[in-house]
Amino acid sequence: MLKELIEQGFGEEQDFNCAEKILYGANEAYHLGLDKNSLRLSAGFGGGMGIGNVCGALTASVMVLGHLFVEEKAHESGRIKQLTQELFKRYQEEMDGIDCRFLVGHYRTEAYKCRDVIAKAADILDQMIARELH
Repeated sequence: MLKELIEQGFGEEQDFNCAEKILYGANEAYHLGLDKNSLRLSAGFGGGMGIGNVCGALTASVMVLGHLFVEEKAHESGRIKQLTQELFKRYQEEMDGIDCRFLVGHYRTEAYKCRDVIAKAADILDQMIARELH
């Protein structure tokens, strides 16, 4: 679903950053119904929030999880916290890091930029959402 979109180059023509690719792509893949104003919220999360910290693909994935699994606010249940922890743990295990600076240094290529980094986040998100919604 989302992973396939990312692997096919989703968002590259529009010059989306990593967070935008995940949120805009998830909106399409999972039929989230987010409007343009909501989608723009991901803009500042690319490049590890512009300072090389937590990868924007992960922070946007948390946005998707929040949209899908929080009714009104996070404190209603521990579900969003558990899902976020699982996302970060799995990503850390598979990619050896979660920070943009590290991921760019180890996985970015001239030809595909951070496509593999973003696709891994999309893959984990696809798996989690499939499990949680079925």
